[in-house]
This record gives sequence, structure tokens and C-alpha cells, in this order.
Amino acid sequence: MNKSPHVSGVRQALREATSDSHSHVDGLFSAYRLDSESDYAAFLTAHARALGALESVARPESPRLPMIAADLAAMDMAMPAPLSLADPDRDGYRWGLLYALEGSRLGGAMLARRVAPGLPHAYLSAVHGKGGWVAFQQALDRAAADGGEDWLDDAVQGAQAAFALFAAATRAELATAHG
Repeated sequence: MNKSPHVSGVRQALREATSDSHSHVDGLFSAYRLDSESDYAAFLTAHARALGALESVARPESPRLPMIAADLAAMDMAMPAPLSLADPDRDGYRWGLLYALEGSRLGGAMLARRVAPGLPHAYLSAVHGKGGWVAFQQALDRAAADGGEDWLDDAVQGAQAAFALFAAATRAELATAHG
């Protein structure tokens, strides 16, 4: 991509560049039945493995790690060790991670409705407040406009790294569950 991003097309470029990875991760997580306590626990554990690494590098304004920790604790489960994630310390990369993390809040709202009654769901219910998603998109556009020539490439790499980490977390959880 090695060109300055066109601000109005930043989200479209990220969406297009990550659509296969996003679909792959959605497919992996769709195997978990959220109305089953054991599947839901595995789902949360996999997310926690990824979220711990992602939030430490992305530094979101509203982290959800405490919420997933509370959900796991309510199910008498410990937080798993986070997977590792390189931190190239590039602004675009961080914004790519944030793009994937903040976008996952949108899907979480739909998934929260599938959680069995009585199971904790603070993590999946941590949606954007009114205007929050729009504000994030505007901040993303401003960062892209100020980011320079390689910003969009870095953002795509960050978003791809986030999706890859979620996929790796699912594989790690499946390996743990099935020996």
C-alpha cells in the first residue's frame, strides 16, 4: 500500500485488507456455544489470552480486560496467561490493533444476547457508549491523516496481527481443552 492513506477510505481499506482474517476468526469463534457454560468458559478464556496481549500494546481508552477477568472469576476460573505480541512501537500499527479491538465490541453486543441466562457477560456487554463508535472512527481518520506515508501499511499490519492473535488464542484454547 505504501502511499498516504486517503482519510475517507481508511476504514474501507482496513476492512478490505482484513476481511479474510476477520471471517476466519469469526468462523473459529462460532464453534463455541455461548449457551453452554463449558463452551462459554472456553470462549472467554481464548478471548482473555488475546486481549491481555492486545490491550497492553494497543492501550485502548476503555480496556475490557478487567471485565473479562470479572466474568472468568464469576465462573471460578483464573485469567489465563496472555499470548505474546510484538510491539513495533509504530502509531499506525497501534491504530490497527485498536481498529480490531473496537470493532469487536460491535460483535460482542450481538453475542451477549446468546449467553445463557445466569452466566456473566460484562465483557461482551461492554459496548460503545452513545456516539463512541463514531468518535473512534473520527479519531482513526485523524490519526491516518497525520500518519504519513507508511501509516496505512502499519495499520493493516496491526489489524492483521490482532486477528492472528485471536485465531492463535482459539487454537491454544482448543489444544488445552482437547489435550
